[in-house]
Amino acid sequence: MGPVVVLGAAGQLGSDLCRLLLERGVRHFPLARRDLDICRHGDVARVLGELRPSIVVNCASFHHVERCEEEPERAFAVNALAVRHLALICRELEALLVHISTDYVFDGEKGSPYVEADPVSPLNAYGISKVAGELFLRALWPEHIIVRTSGLYGRRGSSVKGGNFVHTMLRLGREQGEVWVVTDQALSPTWTADLASGLWAVVEAGGRGTYHIVNGGWCSWYEFACAIFRFKGMAVEVHPVTSDHFPGKARRPRFSALESSRLGELGLCPLRPWQEALRHYLSGQDVP
Repeated sequence: MGPVVVLGAAGQLGSDLCRLLLERGVRHFPLARRDLDICRHGDVARVLGELRPSIVVNCASFHHVERCEEEPERAFAVNALAVRHLALICRELEALLVHISTDYVFDGEKGSPYVEADPVSPLNAYGISKVAGELFLRALWPEHIIVRTSGLYGRRGSSVKGGNFVHTMLRLGREQGEVWVVTDQALSPTWTADLASGLWAVVEAGGRGTYHIVNGGWCSWYEFACAIFRFKGMAVEVHPVTSDHFPGKARRPRFSALESSRLGELGLCPLRPWQEALRHYLSGQDVP
């Protein structure tokens, strides 16, 4: 078996996945954007051709939702065209391609957690670009795994967004003593360390196709924020507001929680509840 290549290795999920592979003794090459820009197709073909991986995990994406509205060409280049090129390269190398997608491929109108078989209907440029990436991959290379996930937070934080929601809430809570958080958008908060474990379990079990991998359950962003401060023992006043309080260009799904309905086909259990994962994460020494 050849090595594993992790693209986007400096991000939240990529760094936690590389940490997991290191602990498991899996030979891998972590490639951050500074090492390899996935939009430079010639460079990608050359590097992967030299490394000859048996598995490529694409954690790289352009996921700043508002900026995707302002830069749709960039969103499509990173989240769709680069995935198309990766699929063609992996087909040539006969390598499994694991690609990370999002809950934002859905419009949030279902009113209950989305399963893998539900039809997609994105509301914004980010979601549209991620759907396009999924479609390219399915059409070009059957040896793939698409992992949809939601509400990520991890040790590294999101470089594009200047941290993640947990980091932002903790910072604002310390600085201001109060925060305003929306109650009318629901998600499945997911710790990237748990996601990395779940993703790799699907790989080892021989899974193919699309899987939803999230920590169990769902909540509103307001409930998420309340749990963060409660678990940290911080006396912060959390004000519930609607999405209109934070006007933006991008439409967001009101209910984009995911359900991991296919893991049982592989004999795998869903990830632990989001509250348990969050409590574990916040107890760590590397939380800012």
